[in-house]
Amino acid sequence: MSDAQSSGTSAEARPIRLRDALRQARIDAADRTGVVVDLRDAEVARLEILNEALDPLFAQVPETVDLFDRGISQGETPRLWIDVIAHVLMGRDKRIYRFVQDTRFGRTVLAESHDVPVIVEAVTAYVARRMIEREQALAAQPAPAPVVAEQPRRRRGRGLLMFVLGFIIGVLALFALALFASLQNL
Repeated sequence: MSDAQSSGTSAEARPIRLRDALRQARIDAADRTGVVVDLRDAEVARLEILNEALDPLFAQVPETVDLFDRGISQGETPRLWIDVIAHVLMGRDKRIYRFVQDTRFGRTVLAESHDVPVIVEAVTAYVARRMIEREQALAAQPAPAPVVAEQPRRRRGRGLLMFVLGFIIGVLALFALALFASLQNL
């Protein structure tokens, strides 16, 4: 009996082998990865539900308006893109929709809610604002550009003329100097 006790206590006292520890760490990492993948899939599913709820809104946007490019990106953080600067992502608890817009001053939260209809309403208001901004930009008359196209050509032509004239005068002056020097040597 003392042999059974001594073999049991020696197994417990022995340190865990590195191979066993690595195996256990790999199993734990796989379990965590599975959980992360499940959470990401849940995020994408919730964003797809919102995307389907937005279908009637984007069906009303005229085809000539090319401001909006809606789609779900499945990166590290899944996002439902509304346009180039606005998107919906899930909050930290993965149940809250967060509608944000990227600006030059940072990210601005436009709406945040657990409910799909609230986010649909916020996206609808955003789309309407963007369409009005587009109309105003197209309606604005650009300031007439000053006509300056002829001046650079004159300057360039004038500069070239001055260079050629200076070159000819220099050649003539050297020729006259050489002629004067040859006459003095005679």
